[in-house]
Amino acid sequence: MAEPSIKELQGERNRLWAEARLKGLPAGTPQRDRIAELDAIIRERKQIATGK
Repeated sequence: MAEPSIKELQGERNRLWAEARLKGLPAGTPQRDRIAELDAIIRERKQIATGK
């Protein structure tokens, strides 16, 4: 299975963030934990893509 692109990861992150904001979810919920995980993955992939 191919890894999702940065654009797909950002889309998932944005959907989760919108849901968390709408529902007022506090830190520590599975959705907020996944957002933090996606942030780290996106940051890592962007560093690899730019060669830094």
